[in-house]
Amino acid sequence: MGVVEDSRAGGLDLLPWGKYSLLYGLAYPLLFHLLDAAAVTGELWDRYLTPAQRRVICRGLGLEEAAARREAMFLAGGHDIGKASRFQMCEPGAWAQVGDDLRADAGPWRLIRHERASMHTAVELLTDLGYRRGGNSSPAVRAAQILGSHHGRYLQVDVRGAARPERVRLDLGGPLWQDLRRRYLAQVRYLTGAGTPPPRVSTEAAVLLSGLIMVADRLVSQPHVWMRRAMAPAEGALDHWMKTRLPADADAEEGWAAEVVTASGLERIALPDVPFTQAHPHTTGPNRLQASVLAQLEPVVREQGAGILVVTDSTGAGKTITGREAARIFNSHCGTRGMAVLQPTTAIADAAYDDLITYVAAHRPRRAPVTLVHSHPWTSAAYHDRRLLEAGGQLTLDEYFDEAQDITGRPGHHVTVPDPFLRGWDRALLAQFTVATIDQALMAVLPVRYSALRMLALSGRTVILDEVHIATPYMRRLTARLLHWLAAVGTPVVLLSATLAPPVARELVHAYLAGAGLPPGQLESLDVDVPYPGWLFAAARDGALTRIDPARAAAHAHATRRRLTVQHQPVHAARLGAAERRVADGERLHRIAEECRLILEYGGCMIVVCATVADAQDTFRHLARMPWPRPGENLILLHARFPGHQREAITRRVRAQLGPTGIRPERQVVVTTSLLDMSLDIDCDLMISDLASLARLLQRAGRLWRFEQLWQDSGTHRRRPGWILERGPRLTVLDPVVDGRTHLPHWWGRGEPAFELHAAAHLLTHTPARPLDLPAQLPRLLETASTRIPDSLAALHTAYQADLRAYEHLGQEQAVPLPARTGSLADLYRRPTTAGTAPTREGTRPRRLLTCYRRPDGSLHLDPAGTQPLPDSPRLPAPAVRAILERTLTVPEDWLADAPARSPESWRQHALLADLTLLIHDAAVPGPVRFGPHLLHLDPHLGLVHDEARS
Repeated sequence: MGVVEDSRAGGLDLLPWGKYSLLYGLAYPLLFHLLDAAAVTGELWDRYLTPAQRRVICRGLGLEEAAARREAMFLAGGHDIGKASRFQMCEPGAWAQVGDDLRADAGPWRLIRHERASMHTAVELLTDLGYRRGGNSSPAVRAAQILGSHHGRYLQVDVRGAARPERVRLDLGGPLWQDLRRRYLAQVRYLTGAGTPPPRVSTEAAVLLSGLIMVADRLVSQPHVWMRRAMAPAEGALDHWMKTRLPADADAEEGWAAEVVTASGLERIALPDVPFTQAHPHTTGPNRLQASVLAQLEPVVREQGAGILVVTDSTGAGKTITGREAARIFNSHCGTRGMAVLQPTTAIADAAYDDLITYVAAHRPRRAPVTLVHSHPWTSAAYHDRRLLEAGGQLTLDEYFDEAQDITGRPGHHVTVPDPFLRGWDRALLAQFTVATIDQALMAVLPVRYSALRMLALSGRTVILDEVHIATPYMRRLTARLLHWLAAVGTPVVLLSATLAPPVARELVHAYLAGAGLPPGQLESLDVDVPYPGWLFAAARDGALTRIDPARAAAHAHATRRRLTVQHQPVHAARLGAAERRVADGERLHRIAEECRLILEYGGCMIVVCATVADAQDTFRHLARMPWPRPGENLILLHARFPGHQREAITRRVRAQLGPTGIRPERQVVVTTSLLDMSLDIDCDLMISDLASLARLLQRAGRLWRFEQLWQDSGTHRRRPGWILERGPRLTVLDPVVDGRTHLPHWWGRGEPAFELHAAAHLLTHTPARPLDLPAQLPRLLETASTRIPDSLAALHTAYQADLRAYEHLGQEQAVPLPARTGSLADLYRRPTTAGTAPTREGTRPRRLLTCYRRPDGSLHLDPAGTQPLPDSPRLPAPAVRAILERTLTVPEDWLADAPARSPESWRQHALLADLTLLIHDAAVPGPVRFGPHLLHLDPHLGLVHDEARS
């Protein structure tokens, strides 16, 4: 029979199943599942893929857009062709429905995963259809690998081994099964209209196509999608194909495939144009740097297309707004839609998420999904119980904005379907507007399962990397690899930083332009130094550079000029120990207390930044001795080792009170760690910091008098205490010294490199305590700290450089190959890892800890009072999962090396709970819990307290 006859009723055998429900005994024909995937891929091509992504695929396949669209549909329609094999035996109920002739032709059972079967059989089938078969990069081999990648990883094709026709028949069944696979694939090709095979398949096109097919497969594999169709089956392939295009009923406005995509929340929208002050509330208009981007960047991008924009500006000067306006310009002229904002930490991502919601809502779109993606988003108040998906690890929101506002001031949240696609595991990045930690993006260039899905998600929009200066050498190397790939898939990028060192900027810009195809010789000749403050744009097309107009840069520097005093204070560093211990003059704690007495007596808001959580806890305990009028309000402790819900509540409180429109307390001291270093829009009158690198100290100083100019420009009445106004903004840096020389305490461990701390101390020691003029003096300060190495620090600098090279090499080894250096697509999945163990950061991985309490009757509870029993049942409801997760915190892995596996058995198979370690406080055995040499206990005011047992 020919392909036309096969499309009619009675033409093709429809008994082999593609989906099966054991609960209902319901089977769905494999051919229909293949056609569903093909139809939805066509809709995704039209409504999810951006013009920029389509261009990459078309260029990578050597086809015009219409032909490339049909080719994508055809490949999606072949993804499960390997199920037409002995695989059918794995569901006895469905296998019993398969015809006797096919059952007899199956032969004995051989275990082979169906995605591998699809790849192996596709090599011969695609070759028969005219695909050129040769080496690893030939169209037949790469197309087969795309078919086999739909479960998240690329497999190696052994053309002379497992993919040989004889071996395929041995593994997958006899000649009847081979003929069925051939006819199924021919039918998909006929109905999708795919014609001439592509002359090539580039690595970039293959990755985007793989990601697209993964999305389509997941959409059509949802039970509520295929089971309805299984209950009303079509008569033949053509009948079924037509029903994918037609509305499901008379009241529907779009066809079935279109409805599936609409329900997923994946369609792209263009935000309407709105006035600047509407898009960015709390502003009176663009500042001079933002105005320069609007005036200069737009015509350049209109002419030259995508590229990389590097923005350097002082903290609090509006880099976030600059990044969004740049994204708007890129999206308007580069064929991209939406933005992905990548942040260094979860706390900063939570804050940025709120800001992005406000930005998107200000445009009043009809529908606009906004997602938050990091390792534990359940700690964010943005995630309600009804949005907690038990099987997921990264949770998302589908935001729909209308006139309604909830009590938190956020736009109203509306969910249109019971189980939105965007809430699922590792699909959150697919939303058009996303805030994520940088780790989520780096997994796109690590051999992580579904990395192609992440690359598809990141491409097609503007990617904004915030606070890029804080990346370690290891992370910076991974970031450079990510930028290379983003350029290769046509994605514009914006880098934002307050203290970006010129060598780092050069490395990242070169990586992007290399990914865009610029040869090494041309790269080396480019002068990519970025003005400070200011911006640099490098076009991906030819590396053409555009900088901020010098007059505009000078005007912006003058308008944002800030003068602050950095005071160097040598101190003796010592732990507090017993709460009643008398702190001697000259101790670190004594110096902090002296400053706090001024706050206590005369008022004001001060932030104390400590080097470690232990130092923060000691500082809080010591300051708590002082007679604060309202201790719970005047003195706040915030660090990373509070349970998630407690930490998130404290962070929101600090942001609300010290934010640009907050009700500023009369007196307040916030004792914290580096948690508040970056991207938190808060203002303080005074700051004390333990010694840190110069870049980090300057970053922290950005919170000093942050809103002074804003308040003056807007006429908002904000008064600092008179004594503060007389003193001016001041950052006091506490330098731990022994015998007059910097001596880092042993309990500080391996935080920032020792050389950077000693270099900062040396610079501050030899700099008189006079006001610094920022931003004018910042580049010179950073250059001095990094290039003028005193003889006393030469040995430390040599060791520091060796560590840098080691970590850079490690990052290079961990990342996937460059697109141009990828032969077999399986090279992208060497040394496979998982999202939970992906090496996005160097060092030991943290472990999650849950504190619970044992009552005298032996029962475990989440609270000391015993009112919330520890949830333990085979199917935990979402509120119970949230109750557990929001009480977790992370600790170094070695603290729990000797911890027994005490979590309930019902948690062992739960994706979000399986790796939790319980810290059980027993009422009958008061005191800390011992894990090897480590003593841990959760204090309601101090958070998790860690001590080491004395031998």
